[in-house]
Amino acid sequence: MQLKKLGVIGGSGLYEMDGLTDVREVEVETPFGKPSDILTTGRLGETELVFLPRHGKGHRLMPSELPFQANVYAMKMLEVGGILAISAVGSLREEIVPGHLVVVDQFIDRTRHRADTFFGDGIVGHVHFADPICSCLGARVFEAAGEAGATVHEGGTYVCMEGPQFSTRAESHLYRSWGASVIGMTNLQEAKLAREAGLCYSTLALATDYDCWHDSEADVSVEAVLEVIKNNVSTAKAVIAWLARSLPMERSCHCARALEHAIMTAKDRIPDHARRRLEHILPESFGGLHRFE
Repeated sequence: MQLKKLGVIGGSGLYEMDGLTDVREVEVETPFGKPSDILTTGRLGETELVFLPRHGKGHRLMPSELPFQANVYAMKMLEVGGILAISAVGSLREEIVPGHLVVVDQFIDRTRHRADTFFGDGIVGHVHFADPICSCLGARVFEAAGEAGATVHEGGTYVCMEGPQFSTRAESHLYRSWGASVIGMTNLQEAKLAREAGLCYSTLALATDYDCWHDSEADVSVEAVLEVIKNNVSTAKAVIAWLARSLPMERSCHCARALEHAIMTAKDRIPDHARRRLEHILPESFGGLHRFE
């Protein structure tokens, strides 16, 4: 099985890339509602890309308001095999300097108000999530960031907080004591849903500040975050371009088969409405469209 088509979730301007052809906008309606915005598809060389602005164009949606289910399900409906999530984060480690990139490999959940599963309403599933990032795609993203000339750290734990407020100083020091590397507000739910959907998923975290733990640095502010993001948009585009050129990629991971033994509900007890709602992620044996190759 190969990963040929890549989804990118991040800022609204990432699809404005040199060499991107056949650009078109696609409006998708999912069983979980509408995604954050219209998706943009295009081709970079032989690779088809699908872009989605996480917070909507103009950054209209708070982290807690994001339609995570619809965003990931839309990617599945458009037949992407993996998702690269690009996200601004605060650094919790001295060596992760603002402007550096981190390819995280773990998460800690500090959210409270978010839908983070496709299951429920008649069907129960439990996927393995011990290693939440696809090791194959994560390794390729790390290589791409290095090729793009960025200072990139391989591995690290992402604390996903509820927001929209930034951390208290006590919380920031607590997360550091846990050994966490960065803090953000969005990527954990995407990773959980991508796993349920059988998609490879990797986060490229852009450190924009030192949160509020660092005694000799200014506390995080929106102005500082936006300035670092602005200066690193070209780097993010270079990573996407290199990653696109490196595809297709053999999927030697188990992401695509995540639901193979995860569904607890007896086949004859799954309601028809649940089968229809999840047809794009359910295995064929459960009445879905997903075939294991």
